[in-house]
Amino acid sequence: MPPSPDPSGRSVLVVGATGLVGAETVRQLAADDSVARVVVAARRIPAGLPARVESHVVDFDRLHEHEALFAVDQIFCALGTTIKQAGSQAAFRKVDFEYALNIARLGLKHGARHFLLVSALGANPESSIFYNRVKGELEDALAQLPLEALVIARPSLLVGDRTVLGQPERRGERIGLAVSNLLGFLIPENLKPITASSVARALLSRVPLAKGRELLLSGAMQPART
Repeated sequence: MPPSPDPSGRSVLVVGATGLVGAETVRQLAADDSVARVVVAARRIPAGLPARVESHVVDFDRLHEHEALFAVDQIFCALGTTIKQAGSQAAFRKVDFEYALNIARLGLKHGARHFLLVSALGANPESSIFYNRVKGELEDALAQLPLEALVIARPSLLVGDRTVLGQPERRGERIGLAVSNLLGFLIPENLKPITASSVARALLSRVPLAKGRELLLSGAMQPART
């Protein structure tokens, strides 16, 4: 029988648990007995959540109605969409910038000290690419908040089984993985595909150590070779 959670341990809110990294983060947190409470906030509840995880359906346009959920020690944000899924650049920005920033602000209001963000490779507020520019603007906006620690992951191509999450396979990811398998020795470490579990593990391992803003690129998140 696994050990019981430490009732004096930390509490964590996960937003974006329906995605690859978010789902893996929930799994790892639920298996960590130093975590007393794991809360998932989502538009729909992911299937297969561990038994001890609290799950809440929320309207991200009305987060003020769910403020009690933000009274946690740490927030893990893997919230995100694509312009194609969102339907427009404005709708994409609403999810990837406005929702994420509002989540961080509510967390601070209710005592959250650490914010962990899944961003994107190429995030840059000066980028000519809209997607990368919004991601970079979010990183900069979060850095202005008085968080004890802001840990940002910029993963390269994510590897994981999207079908178990009810998501369609992404052709670009499949092609990218095939190219990496063939020519991996030529690809810089920060550009090589990385598993969602490695990203989640790297972010969560930095929680006890991070101070201020910390950036994790894919090369630093890859598991050590033996």
